[in-house]
Amino acid sequence: MKALASIMGIIAPATAFAASGAAEEGSGVFVWIFLGFFALIVVGQLVPAIMLITGLVKGIASKTETKVESK
Repeated sequence: MKALASIMGIIAPATAFAASGAAEEGSGVFVWIFLGFFALIVVGQLVPAIMLITGLVKGIASKTETKVESK
């Protein structure tokens, strides 16, 4: 158990130093283009979803006439 703790103690600071360099770079223009394209896809899918939900609500809220047959 002590060996595992010492290995974790050696590895953990190394990963912390390795991760600190990535935060210094700014996002490139291609990252913003990709995120914008992703946002367009999400917004494009929201329009039909909202139309479907409003149709469901209207269908549930409207009065349905049931035909009662007498024998």
